[in-house]
Amino acid sequence: MAISPMMQQYLRIHEEYPDCLLLFRLGDFYELFFEDAKTASRELELTLTGKDCGLEERAPMCGVPFHSVNTYIEKLIARGYKVAICEQLEDPALAKGLVKRDVVRVMTAGTVTDPSMLEEKSNNFLMSVALETDGKRKEGAAGIAWADVSTGEFYVAEPPEAILRAEILRIGPTEIICSGTAALQECVGQLTEMTISEQNSNWFQAHNARETLKNHFGLSSLAGFGLEERKAALCAAGALMKYLGETQKNSLEHMTALRFARSGNKMLLDPNTRRNLELTESLRGKGRKGTLLSLLDKTHTAMGGRLLKSWVEAPLTERDEINRRLNAVEALVRNRMTGMSLAEELEGVYDMERLLSKISYRSLNARDCLALCASFRKIPGIRSLLSETECAELRKIRDQLDPMEDLTALLEHAIHPDAPMLITEGGIIRDGYSEVLDDYREAQKNGKQWILELEANERDATGIRNLRVQYNKVFGYYIEVTKSFLQQVPSRYIRKQTLTNAERYMTPELKEIEQKIIGAQEQSVRLELQIFSEIRDQIAGQIPRIQQTAEALKKLDVYQSLSRVASENAYVRPEMVTDGTLTITEGRHPVVEQSLRDNSFVPNDTLLDEDENRMMIITGPNMAGKSTYMRQVALICLMAQIGSFVPAREAKLPVCDRIFTRVGASDDLASGQSTFMVEMSETAYILRNATKDSLIILDEIGRGTSTFDGLSIAWAVVEYICDKEKIGAKTLFATHYHELSELEGHLDGIKNYCISVKEHGEDVIFMRKIMRGGADKSFGVHVARLAGIPHPVIVRAHEIQARLEVSDINQNTIGQNILGENNESRKNEQQDLFEYKKMEIIQELQELDVMALTPIDAMNRLFLLREKAKLV
Repeated sequence: MAISPMMQQYLRIHEEYPDCLLLFRLGDFYELFFEDAKTASRELELTLTGKDCGLEERAPMCGVPFHSVNTYIEKLIARGYKVAICEQLEDPALAKGLVKRDVVRVMTAGTVTDPSMLEEKSNNFLMSVALETDGKRKEGAAGIAWADVSTGEFYVAEPPEAILRAEILRIGPTEIICSGTAALQECVGQLTEMTISEQNSNWFQAHNARETLKNHFGLSSLAGFGLEERKAALCAAGALMKYLGETQKNSLEHMTALRFARSGNKMLLDPNTRRNLELTESLRGKGRKGTLLSLLDKTHTAMGGRLLKSWVEAPLTERDEINRRLNAVEALVRNRMTGMSLAEELEGVYDMERLLSKISYRSLNARDCLALCASFRKIPGIRSLLSETECAELRKIRDQLDPMEDLTALLEHAIHPDAPMLITEGGIIRDGYSEVLDDYREAQKNGKQWILELEANERDATGIRNLRVQYNKVFGYYIEVTKSFLQQVPSRYIRKQTLTNAERYMTPELKEIEQKIIGAQEQSVRLELQIFSEIRDQIAGQIPRIQQTAEALKKLDVYQSLSRVASENAYVRPEMVTDGTLTITEGRHPVVEQSLRDNSFVPNDTLLDEDENRMMIITGPNMAGKSTYMRQVALICLMAQIGSFVPAREAKLPVCDRIFTRVGASDDLASGQSTFMVEMSETAYILRNATKDSLIILDEIGRGTSTFDGLSIAWAVVEYICDKEKIGAKTLFATHYHELSELEGHLDGIKNYCISVKEHGEDVIFMRKIMRGGADKSFGVHVARLAGIPHPVIVRAHEIQARLEVSDINQNTIGQNILGENNESRKNEQQDLFEYKKMEIIQELQELDVMALTPIDAMNRLFLLREKAKLV
């Protein structure tokens, strides 16, 4: 049997896109056939039917309505599929033979542009990774390029392979293309949350990549992008653009620039640090709530929200750039009324960046035009508010804002304020914009009156009282007469259709009116589409101007957001110092203090420098606030380097090249790593990458193994970090190994601190205040009681604790043994050990204040004395 022509067309097109699900347009539906249909039926829960196509068996088939196709595409992409959209390229009513069809776009995880399928305040990046140059592996560096097709942003970089994984995770692409997936996995390991595909290796060749980029940007050289000497980056950027060209099937006019992302002026935050500090994602709910970003984000535009997120994820490391941002925030903090007025104006600005992609794709509708127009109307007011500022950064933004007077006038004059969503419905163009269109509309309006007049005249002429002139899409206009009046029908009526109870007629006069009305309707719709297409082309010609204005508006939105947060929360401007000294007076955790009522957060001071205060060893009980204190120091430093004011009474901060954190304990079962292995891997990463200009936060080292092993590792880590020849970084080290307190005075740069605690009977009150000195115990049993551990367990724990305290394994002896200070003294002590123990017991009894003891304390002390007596 011969395959039908339509199915031959389908199979031919599908051969060109073998890795895609092909959505084949048939009338008002997109249909899928054969294996694609089975897949879509399973994934989308659609009914699987069949279609006769000339084969012995019916072809499996399922479909979705064209007007709701995005919902289904979104689900397929979320499950890792690529979708090819095959459209009808001509009007079926005018086509001769088989309707022409072809793929107009391939949609993948990294190339989605529809706002309904994207998170408003997050970018959707596609990334290209080049690990080979001219067929040979270039050790030490990799080329990466990433772009958000929905906004037109396009970046390229050449990070060392050692930090490639961290960079990929920071950027967070939804899709990655490369020339070899095995090589990529070998270099960076598993990237489970991203769609990764291997593409044509020729795309990654330097000469091909160069030509692709030159053709897109219309340039004779790429020297302006800084790519001529960076072949790995060139290959990645060229391959990405080639992939976009193959999948998007348009010129991508909104991708007008390629920016080289300098790694030297941005802080690299590894995944552990971003997770532990909860910068953009909460540890608990995996959402924004409870994160630093949720606190700082008071932006009024989606594009401002995306920019703020990128700032939080990549703080600056150049002091001048940081101060430029701080200057802008300070200017708006000082003039709060201007900041509030800017916020009101920005609230009416739409997502111009993502509208740009619609302009480029020629998918802009009339409602989008109205959104652009409303955004343009806000620009003069914003420029006026910025006209009196003395801040250089804000004046620069004002100068970048194009008033867009010509486009505003065009859209106001052309687009009807109540225009429908679909451009095929008519009513898009305002009356008065086109004389010809107005004539067609007048003809349609008059046509209704002509029909009413004709109906009245025919009733008078024929005497048929219920004569009606009506219309339907099949027969057009007609005169309908019931059969009881057929004898009164004049001979000039031409029979058109016979019904059960009536006859329908046509007259030459009615035919003439019909041609005028229907012709006017068809011509009106056709002309409106032509006019609207011309308007879209005019807007597309101004993409660079719109991009420049959008860039300025989103930056201004971030500045007003940071100024509002600073004003509402009593933040101060940090002073970025050059002497390496970190001084925070009454610092607060920005997120935690928001969750506490009645301003109950206890502020704390911090002093770290490059000399005698390089490392703080912090001891104290669980739940006392050690982790909160250390995180707040890291967050204050990070906030300052994104250009934000900070939660403190005063802050003098050096510029940190990196912030490292190792907090908590967790398994990585997917890679077969235990809690302790994860802890050691994270510690190893810090020790290998930190410098003297880094800030290190270590919350418990060595807790996942035996006491002696853990203490040994923690001790060695402290010594290594403290050594200026090795690292010498500013460090906050929280630990329950009180023995580490022995290091103060023996290693330069170490100072002991503890979180103050007040004991009240059997209760413990956490004062949340950090103070000089080490803690003598951890109150772990007390915390266990607060957590609800059964009372018998608590009593037994006290007994065991007392027994352990009388052994030779205690804080003083362990620390002294490591330092090698008490070998001789122990020999002398053993000569009169028993006498010494007796005197110790007697002294303890004499100093014991029996009346001040609680019952549980009395029992513990009595048990302790009994155990000591057994050793005498």
